Amino acid sequence: MTPADRLLSIAQAADLLGTTERFPRRLIAERRIAFVKVGRHVRIPASVLAEYIATRTVQPVTLRRTLRRAA
Repeated sequence: MTPADRLLSIAQAADLLGTTERFPRRLIAERRIAFVKVGRHVRIPASVLAEYIATRTVQPVTLRRTLRRAA
């Protein structure tokens, strides 16, 4: 997290993740992501969400084609 990191509300984080607000709230409750308390408001740094997405991105598997030999 950098000092100039943008702080997102729960609704903004949910929109970025493409989920309902319940999902980021659960991530916070389970302490699976870092968050910031500003008074009674909860904010999530944009870099934390970017890292969360990056670490859970599954890369596609490339299959190697084997050449069949004529018998």
